[in-house]
Amino acid sequence: MLVKLLLSHLRPYRPWLLLVVVLQLIGTMANLFLPSLNATIVDEGVATGNTTLVWQTGLIMLAVSFAQILCQIGSVFFGARTAMAFGRDVRTSVFNRVLSFSARELNEFGAPSLITRNTNDVVQVQMLVLMSCTMLVAAPITMVGGVIMALRTDVGLSWLIVVAVVVLAAAIGGIVSQMGPQFRLMQGRIDVVNRVLREQITGIRVVRAFVREPQEVERFDKANADLTHTAKIAGRWMALMFPTVMLMMNVSSVAVLWFGARRVVDGQLGVGDMMAYLTYLVQILMSVMMATFMLVILPRATVCANRIGEVLETDSSVVPPQQGVTTVDPEPSVEFDDVTFSYPGADEPVLRNVTFTARGGQTTAIIGSTGAGKSTLLGLIPRLFDVTSGSVRVNGVDVRELEPDTLWDQLGLVPQKAYLFTGTVASNLRYGNPDADDEELWAALRIAQAEDFVREKDDQLETEIAQGGTNVSGGQRQRLAIARALVAKPGTYLFDDSFSALDVATDARLRAALAAETRTACMIVVAQRVSTIRHADQIIVLEDGEVVGHGTHDQLLVDCPTYIEIVESQLAAEATA
Repeated sequence: MLVKLLLSHLRPYRPWLLLVVVLQLIGTMANLFLPSLNATIVDEGVATGNTTLVWQTGLIMLAVSFAQILCQIGSVFFGARTAMAFGRDVRTSVFNRVLSFSARELNEFGAPSLITRNTNDVVQVQMLVLMSCTMLVAAPITMVGGVIMALRTDVGLSWLIVVAVVVLAAAIGGIVSQMGPQFRLMQGRIDVVNRVLREQITGIRVVRAFVREPQEVERFDKANADLTHTAKIAGRWMALMFPTVMLMMNVSSVAVLWFGARRVVDGQLGVGDMMAYLTYLVQILMSVMMATFMLVILPRATVCANRIGEVLETDSSVVPPQQGVTTVDPEPSVEFDDVTFSYPGADEPVLRNVTFTARGGQTTAIIGSTGAGKSTLLGLIPRLFDVTSGSVRVNGVDVRELEPDTLWDQLGLVPQKAYLFTGTVASNLRYGNPDADDEELWAALRIAQAEDFVREKDDQLETEIAQGGTNVSGGQRQRLAIARALVAKPGTYLFDDSFSALDVATDARLRAALAAETRTACMIVVAQRVSTIRHADQIIVLEDGEVVGHGTHDQLLVDCPTYIEIVESQLAAEATA
């Protein structure tokens, strides 16, 4: 998966990568010639007193060093640009794929894991690309070139290179094999910490209301301790790599001096050549050390790439049609034709054989006990998930045959949990229609019974809204969400228990204003309170996913026991209150 991810997202940056390779090649080759030039100065210049040779060779070494520095700077610059561009493209790909997911895929991955995959995981793979651009080319060239130059200098000491490289490679291989599983476990535990922290921040009011701070602190401490324990184990193995490399480097240097000195005494090797040989051996081991940096990052980057690949290779269960319908009947309508829906792995379907039609100019209400399938039924209309059998038609066309943009243009959804985005009141309202002017925004706020509290704010339409709308009350959040749907002016409005946080008087005024403004629209309302939907043109009563009642309020009071039970329970609750 790692190779596939790199090839797919680095393809546009091949010219940069080629430039990095060329610069690394020139810089590395320059570095390999410096020890031989130094040996020339020692053996042929200093030893014979030839100062001219010393100055000439020294100037050449200075020019080579300058060229090497320029090449290294250039390669790091273009390597960093490539890595950053790669990270940007991968994050964009993951984000776009997540946006295409249905509710089913979002639930399978979970929000905390998706956040971690698009942040921490991408950074780990991005670091691998950066290290590859700066080291992947230099390390093998230095190793191969160092071996060639060392053998050219003296063959008699070549056995030291073989022993040093083999022992070092075996030691590093053993360490890396232990690091891989720990990094895989660590990424999963980062997900857990992310999930716990997200739950605690989102539910801070509940935590404080039930005085659960000590328990939540303990829960976070456990997740944090698990992550720390795994990170410490991986860190210990990682910390062991560099002392191992340095130990082999120092032992090898002592061995070269020990055995090389004897060859110098015997006249088989010059002092300058022995110094050059020592430098080449250090360069070879340094190249192994550079490869070690890669091997440190590689296990974790591989795990992260697999996690990213899982997201990129997961197709949404809601598949857009290849040639979707873009033209629909202008008369708004929603039809359920023998619809059955089951969640994956569920023993029983959530909805069974649901059939009804909601037309423009009518209000269709859906009511039932908790868990009856009301929100699921509403979610089938905008294709948050697809039916298991049967069909849902919007404006006469099956939603599975409609172009997604065309479908969503027909619908204005006010979800059960009214969610507002970071920004202003105006930016949130224009989410449904970016071209809406201020007059249209105020008109929508007026209908949604939100005009008063917005005008009371100092900045009015430019009032700041926090993430999730946490700086306004639940009722204000719901009214702003309703206004957002009104600004879009769709043909069909879907209200998923969108009046639950409103008091009875505000609820009544809002419904009256809606009725006047949306008299030609198709209205589908999911509600818990009978008072909210008693004047609906038709009421669908759900029980255990099946339609057990269909008619007006008065008709259902005569022939629907489930509806009668709901009404009586609410009347009894009001009387008790």
